[in-house]
Amino acid sequence: MIDSEVAMTSAPPRPDRSSPFPGAPGGPRHRATLARSVRLLSAFRHEKGDPEYFYGLMARDTIAQLASYTELEGAVVIDVGTGSGFLARALTAAGARCAGIDHDLAELTAHRAVQKNTFVGSALALPFRTGCADVCLSSNVLEHVAEPWRMADEMVRVTRPGGTVFLSFTNWLSPWGGHETSPWHYFGGDRAARRYERRHGRPPKNRYGQSLHPVSVSAALRWARRRPDVDVVDALPRYHPRWAAGVVHVPGLREILTWNLLLVLRKKGT
Repeated sequence: MIDSEVAMTSAPPRPDRSSPFPGAPGGPRHRATLARSVRLLSAFRHEKGDPEYFYGLMARDTIAQLASYTELEGAVVIDVGTGSGFLARALTAAGARCAGIDHDLAELTAHRAVQKNTFVGSALALPFRTGCADVCLSSNVLEHVAEPWRMADEMVRVTRPGGTVFLSFTNWLSPWGGHETSPWHYFGGDRAARRYERRHGRPPKNRYGQSLHPVSVSAALRWARRRPDVDVVDALPRYHPRWAAGVVHVPGLREILTWNLLLVLRKKGT
């Protein structure tokens, strides 16, 4: 098991206070407005052609949103499913001491050199001691894990009492639930994958039942509410304006309209 104090032996660079980095001291506050939703949705068209822009924008928005729930400067943060490290770099810029973990070495090196304090390992058995992190976050990873609630349990385990769990995922019945096979996933994940392969001559990267799994909003809320060791601070559609948050409380409709669910939990205890 990796002790957080061992994993991050050197202090990160202090944030540049002259730069208005969202989530950093002196940076702009997160505002879940309609304009912000449109900006994020529009950015999706750049995911393949300009990943630095797209993932950089998403990372900055995520850190600004996270910073509205907890202090990041000096915090020990575990980024589960860190991928190419965009979130980890944004966390470091916000003053956090970040450790990232991902099971796929190819993902870790897809865009840049491997981020410092990054480890190859499973989200189902995080190699960190219990209660070592102030914050444990995961962005758009849960739907790619065969045992999603085991991963979520691990995130709670490594978070200290009073710490924050920030967990978001794309729910299966949302318009983007099938990822690159959308919207044909509404007719079945296997059928959507076969259609994609016929049209493109290759299987989709996110293959139903292998690297993409159907996770629902209702299952996530049920898991969170049944855990005796966490308080649910927020459950909302991550990319929607704040006034649309109520859709999460409408059974059935929430599975389609939520698009991407964000759960913010506070671990109980002192």
